[in-house]
Amino acid sequence: MNHDTVTPSMRRPVSVKPFFQRPNFDLKRTAGVPDRGICVTSTNEPNQEWSGRSNRRWRMARPIEKDGVVFRRNGTKFLWMRYRDKDGIYKRESTLTEDRQEALRKLRLRLDARDQNVLEIVRRGESLSFGQWVDTFMENYSKPPYRTQKTHVANIRAVKHLKAAFAICKLLDISPDDVESYLRKRMRQRALVKTALGYREGRPLKPATVHQELRVLRRVLNVAVRKRLIPSNPCSGVEFPVAIRGLFRPHYVTWSEQQHIERHAPAHLRNVVRIITETGLRIYKELMPVTKEQVDLANSVLWIPDSKTPTGVAELPLTAMAVQAFRDQMALAGSSNYLFPSEESATGYQRSLRTVWRLTLRRAKVPYFRIYDLRSTYATRLSAGGVADEWVTQLLRQSDSKAFKKYSQMKLRMQREALEKMNRLANEMAVEVTTAVQGSKNLCTVPAQF
Repeated sequence: MNHDTVTPSMRRPVSVKPFFQRPNFDLKRTAGVPDRGICVTSTNEPNQEWSGRSNRRWRMARPIEKDGVVFRRNGTKFLWMRYRDKDGIYKRESTLTEDRQEALRKLRLRLDARDQNVLEIVRRGESLSFGQWVDTFMENYSKPPYRTQKTHVANIRAVKHLKAAFAICKLLDISPDDVESYLRKRMRQRALVKTALGYREGRPLKPATVHQELRVLRRVLNVAVRKRLIPSNPCSGVEFPVAIRGLFRPHYVTWSEQQHIERHAPAHLRNVVRIITETGLRIYKELMPVTKEQVDLANSVLWIPDSKTPTGVAELPLTAMAVQAFRDQMALAGSSNYLFPSEESATGYQRSLRTVWRLTLRRAKVPYFRIYDLRSTYATRLSAGGVADEWVTQLLRQSDSKAFKKYSQMKLRMQREALEKMNRLANEMAVEVTTAVQGSKNLCTVPAQF
């Protein structure tokens, strides 16, 4: 017998009854229903056929057991995934990985994005390059009124170097290792100095300069995370290669030092110093644009309509010294609607106090410190007066209580007071210990050393 030849009689007999001959079948329920097909089976008689109507029409729709599947496709080494979108349409795409666990993780991310109605945004983020997203960020999230003009200029300088390194990279492909490699490379570079003959290399880049680029990159990617373009920010896993010293070290201005500076300051700068140390206003974002309508001297209240953070928009109570400083500045402003008018500025108010502040400190023979440190002085004086940290955070109008540690220097003073209470003779002091004398039921006090 030829083993390669299989006759119908050699096959295993299979018998399938028509649906109307199956038990518990009600012919009344199928009356009038047209024929939908033929069910064919083979038995020992190869020419015998069973005909009858199929029961598939009356079956209930099978529930979808899985929202999506991962499968292997012919002609590629990567696993593919198939899932339904919110309209029930099948979507097939490559997972770009050979690991099944990683493929299943990507499938779960797709299903979560579908359930949250952000599937198209997530898919667009995977094809978006860093250069394209940076252009969108600079146009929509870096310019005023979202950020000040000075911040926008600083972002332009940092983005110029970031685009040179990551412009063609996919936004989703940037990893913490890529960011750390970029930082180490920048730390080895030198600053370019423009001369009449062109550019020449100067001193090595300062760590603070490179750290500013890292902060801008973190801000750019944080907005991308909020827009669901990427799942997480790779900068959160980056460690800066060197220690940053002096990046933020606020200077506390004593009362005698403040009075000494005010004696050498112009009238408008004297009012600025008093207002900031009494209110904690942000200089260029909140104080300089103040108009006369925002100040209510009768009720000692200042209205802040625009600020750096949402919590900064509020009514601010004023002290008696702050009210007097505002009253003096209104007299200096004259007929202008702004408290600090400027004819040279297109906005109508002064945009910078850097020069006058530096010259005032030089006349007063005080070492230079930032004018922004007056806000830190305000927080420190509140803490020294016994105000709780939560209230100081609210008066600073900070959205995060952790920022209070940057502004208040009172914690250091409290630590010094605690250190002064340290007892260096603790091990040599005779301590009276109440103990029981052997052979007696009475208690007595004897000196003991520890």
